[in-house]
Amino acid sequence: MTSTALQRSTASTVPAPPTAARILRRCRELAAPALAEAVDGLHPWVAEMAGYALGRCEVGGAPADHSQGKGVRQALAVLGAEIVSGPAGAGVPGAVAVELVHTFSLLHDDIMDGDALRRGRPALWKAYGTGPAVLAGDALFALGVETLALAPHAGFTVRQLTTALGDLVRGQADDLLFADRPWSGPEAVGVREYETMAEGKTGALLGCALALGARLAGAPGRTVTVLDRAGRHLGVAFQIADDVLGIWGDPAVTGKPVHGDLRQGKKTLPVLAALSAPGHSELAELLAASHALDGGGLRRAAALVERAGGRTTAVREARRHLAAADVLLTGVPLAPGPVAELRTVLSALADRTI
Repeated sequence: MTSTALQRSTASTVPAPPTAARILRRCRELAAPALAEAVDGLHPWVAEMAGYALGRCEVGGAPADHSQGKGVRQALAVLGAEIVSGPAGAGVPGAVAVELVHTFSLLHDDIMDGDALRRGRPALWKAYGTGPAVLAGDALFALGVETLALAPHAGFTVRQLTTALGDLVRGQADDLLFADRPWSGPEAVGVREYETMAEGKTGALLGCALALGARLAGAPGRTVTVLDRAGRHLGVAFQIADDVLGIWGDPAVTGKPVHGDLRQGKKTLPVLAALSAPGHSELAELLAASHALDGGGLRRAAALVERAGGRTTAVREARRHLAAADVLLTGVPLAPGPVAELRTVLSALADRTI
């Protein structure tokens, strides 16, 4: 066999590196039995609502297999244990806890925002009523804390989760208050203020997921702290990427209407960056009347945001936070194979290719 033929033969037997989607699926499947067992232990009616929120059943309890999302937080908890060479499945209690808490936050977010749909189906509060949805969210929150309280290193892990939840609430509060702030002038929301909000609202739980996995696997405190910080940077990058899709994303891919964030008047990073550029008076006027804009007005606003550099700035900021997360990962000893998988996931999330 010639050397060229040997190289081709060898290359054909080397498996391709796993894609981000495959990594996420593997982690979801690893955590799925424990997640199902936890939810099934709730009051039957509450368990049904939780199952509906997780895509496991229809209203009334008939089995279903609807999208449960990507399972990003579950995956980060599993990978957080694997990258510190933890035993198989060590991060599963963390994966279950953060998925329960994340679902709780979505249930309450939908109520606060008045969103009638979640992943193509009626939101829980539309399907069951506002009161039952609040109750289901409370139950998921309590169950998430209980899951960690029964796992190893409970004192540390419960503290990690509650700290992240405090930051999440602060971020959510700022996000709600931003809606009443003007688009321009001294009281306008700034880019750095936005990023602080995004770190709390989105980054805190992502950082917590990574840190919980590492803590459950017995990693030292410094490593846990570094992973929490890396996940927070990822959260900001993830939120910024979501903002870009909220204005320019393909509805067939995102499941959201085109220019949806502009129509709702949301203070996203591309818009805030555009408003910080000179000569944005027309954009500010359009945004002030965003709820009354027709398709042409929304397209005009999106074009002005892009012309002022809002989209370019947003992409740059997302990449900056992703790079910061990557630098942090190089500062602590981590298992090469699992950390390569984590980097694959981080990159895909920040670029929203999964």
